[in-house]
Amino acid sequence: MTSSMTALVSAFARAYHTEHSAAPVYRDPLARRLLSDEEYHNISQNMARGIGFFAPGFQGTPEQALHHVVNHQLAPSPLGRAVFAERALENALRLGTRQYWMLGAGYDTFPYRRPDWARDLTVLELDRPEALADKTRRLQAAGLAIPPEVHPIPADLAGSRWAEDVLRHPAYDSQARTLCSLLGLTYYLPQEAFRALVARLGSLLPPGSALVFDYHDQDAHRGDASQRQIQLAQGAGEAMTAGYALSQLEELLGEAGFLLYEQLTPAEIDDQLFAPHNRAEPEHPIHALDHVCFCLAVKPR
Repeated sequence: MTSSMTALVSAFARAYHTEHSAAPVYRDPLARRLLSDEEYHNISQNMARGIGFFAPGFQGTPEQALHHVVNHQLAPSPLGRAVFAERALENALRLGTRQYWMLGAGYDTFPYRRPDWARDLTVLELDRPEALADKTRRLQAAGLAIPPEVHPIPADLAGSRWAEDVLRHPAYDSQARTLCSLLGLTYYLPQEAFRALVARLGSLLPPGSALVFDYHDQDAHRGDASQRQIQLAQGAGEAMTAGYALSQLEELLGEAGFLLYEQLTPAEIDDQLFAPHNRAEPEHPIHALDHVCFCLAVKPR
């Protein structure tokens, strides 16, 4: 069964960071269990050997090279957006949120890693049918059962039929305040597909609901780190297609009934999310990729 290379690398980055950081930005002990030993070894080897692409002129051992690639290229976005999303979820739970929709769920381990939160939620995992089947296989291999509050729903998020599948699903509650995470998703959808997706979410979700997502700003192609990320995804056959100006994003959200409540720029991501790690491990700093921003949008009551 074909796996998404970007999803595999994201899981690898979370696993490596959890195992090798004394002060993790984000701890995901289950990510390693979703990867086979062969996958983990091959990704480690390939990334260390690719140090010349990531950091021309780098001097050091293969392990030092791998640590550099993970901290400077692979991990910042998966770690930062996971912290940002779960911080938003923690606040949403206090305000009465009872549904959590993970759009483009990939190998996100939230409901298996945080059962103390998940048991109070209805969790919908939306992704391509083959991606959900692959994740189920990996969970079974890791001895992780899908809890009763988790409901995988096959979905082509670039199309329109996914919404009908959600509406027909017995776990869907049209009245329940909901948080939707769209992590690592906006890059791969054409702008019109993302606009249609947000508009459909606006029609499905009740007031008080929210969206949390990350995106490239419109100048992402000018930044070295973001450009390498774009090239990596393209090499894996998963081209990143879209970037947004802030005004364009606000308009898109507003048309669907959402207000942009919070946005973190790369500098703010460093200050709010990565600073504790960087103070504890100054020899292995992590900084947000240039032109990557995190957003929380709310549907007013």
